[in-house]
Amino acid sequence: MKKKKVNLRDLKPNSEEQHSHDDGHDHGDGSAFKTYIPAIISFVMLMVGIAVDYFDAIPQFEGLIRVVWYTLAYIPVGFPVIKEGWKSLIKGDVFTEFFLMSIATIGAFIIGEYPEGVAVMLFYAVGELFQNAAVNRAKGNIKALLDVRPKEANVFRDGDYVSVSPEAVNIGEKIQIRVGEKIPLDGILLSEKASLNTAALTGESKPDSIQKEAKVYAGSINLESVIEVEVTNKFEDSSIARILDLVQNATARKSKTELFIRQFARIYTPIVVFLAIGVTFIPYFFVDDYVFRDWLYRALIFLVISCPCALVISIPLGYFGGLGAASKNGILFKGASFLDAMTKINTLVMDKTGTVTKGVFKIKEVKAIGWNETEFMQYLMALEEQSTHPIAKAILEYKAEGEDFEAQDVSEIAGKGLKGVVNGKTVLVGNKALMTANNINVPSETESIVESIVLVAIDNQFAGYVVIADELKEDAKETITDLHKVGIKNIMMLSGDKDSITQQVAKKLNIENATGGLLPEDKLNEVESLKKNPENKVAFIGDGINDAPVLALSNVGIAMGGLGSDVAIETADVIIQTDQPSKVVRAIKISRSTRKVVWQNIILAFGVKVIVLILGAGGLATMWEAVFADVGVALLAILNAVRLQKMKWD
Repeated sequence: MKKKKVNLRDLKPNSEEQHSHDDGHDHGDGSAFKTYIPAIISFVMLMVGIAVDYFDAIPQFEGLIRVVWYTLAYIPVGFPVIKEGWKSLIKGDVFTEFFLMSIATIGAFIIGEYPEGVAVMLFYAVGELFQNAAVNRAKGNIKALLDVRPKEANVFRDGDYVSVSPEAVNIGEKIQIRVGEKIPLDGILLSEKASLNTAALTGESKPDSIQKEAKVYAGSINLESVIEVEVTNKFEDSSIARILDLVQNATARKSKTELFIRQFARIYTPIVVFLAIGVTFIPYFFVDDYVFRDWLYRALIFLVISCPCALVISIPLGYFGGLGAASKNGILFKGASFLDAMTKINTLVMDKTGTVTKGVFKIKEVKAIGWNETEFMQYLMALEEQSTHPIAKAILEYKAEGEDFEAQDVSEIAGKGLKGVVNGKTVLVGNKALMTANNINVPSETESIVESIVLVAIDNQFAGYVVIADELKEDAKETITDLHKVGIKNIMMLSGDKDSITQQVAKKLNIENATGGLLPEDKLNEVESLKKNPENKVAFIGDGINDAPVLALSNVGIAMGGLGSDVAIETADVIIQTDQPSKVVRAIKISRSTRKVVWQNIILAFGVKVIVLILGAGGLATMWEAVFADVGVALLAILNAVRLQKMKWD
């Protein structure tokens, strides 16, 4: 069966914040201001109309002229809503907020309350603008999805290397990869050796040093000299294509949720519409002096009162406040629905490298045997200066006092290390295999060290070792403690790094459940297994390409945005811009505060609505009272939502 070729253009952004009416509001940054122009025009015309009405400044402003003026003020904000309502009507979705907004505001025009009709629709439009501004702000700060596939492959044809698309390279052809380039296809190494960064594929923190005829994988980055590779798989069968395919399938399996406002409108709108119809016609059977025009007037007032202005503003504004507060704290939510989803999380799964560790090498321990530490490091650094390996770079960060030593006759022993002469002494730097080959005894204590270790011998005597490790982020331990405090008890660590290193890091962080040596498929299976229990609401934190499938599958995918891969960032629902894991705790707190404010607004708006609706149906509420109740509640809801911008979540 032929595999489907993966194209990142087919991958859909994983934001559940897309309304069915996004087409009318989705604008790029270049045209952001244009989205506000209709509301500005309507606002200015409404204010002018109200001023002329109130001060009676223009005697001619009455009759048809007044109707036309307010109609023109209504069109910029009203037409898009009516258009969306009509589209929904054609699709069979009758009772939407667009439909209710349309009949309520048009009803206000029918009974002669033109300013109210414009004002109500304007409020709704402003609420929508606030909501979309929050989402677009998040999108603008999130890195655009980049095609992680190498754009080209240098393939050897007709006696020379030519640049072609990776898809055009055949199995058995030879390709060349320069320093810093990504390997475009899976293959076998033809060069004598290579140092590859495979973190994007495996999560392994240590660069992979391989020898001739070893397998190499698409997506790995060549760190040192120019290398040549014989292609063994076509692009659609490569490791990176497989990972992208996992992303695509995981995204397809991820359930789509709708915003509460649309769910509520499906119940609220038909009830209000049928009640308004009832207010118009039912009295005919019970009232002796029934006058259709009078009861129609009451029904239209009822519709204006029932206009969900405060509701449709308070909900998105509450989320907008949460999104804005999160953004100020270096946290980007891709949509309001993820604020909701974050409040339900009870299981947190995290990657290791780049998530709780910095993803860079640091000297953890220097052990000199029979030598002064500074002098020992000077001998070691003299040789490492001749290497471009990331471990060498970490060693060279050591600050040694005194003059630098110089190395001579430096040679590299493939797969073992370096040999050279420093101050007339023969120095060996490398792994245990190098020591064994030169009959140098290595202390047994080195066997229990799980991190990367550099062994040193001077004049055929073991002189000591340096332990190199990926460093924990400063707030990693605090994060786990705080997660427990906010009620997240089930915390797991899944890593592509060695299991021994993973277990060591987990122990330091007080994480009981940890597994290392996992492939992307293994991580995906682990999270799928967790999600089989409907009570588990799973969040996953990661940063590499290999994490993207799990980010897409989890209930909430959280990506470390500062150093994370573009695919992980695009696939995730929440982006931690500062790469601080402690911000995950803050994201949970902000989400809970936001949901609390939103529910306060809902209860306030709905409670007042019910009271005034009853008064309106009984003819006890006038249009002005309805306007005051509606606008007043909306303003209270706005003020309540603004509180989120001032809150602290330390």
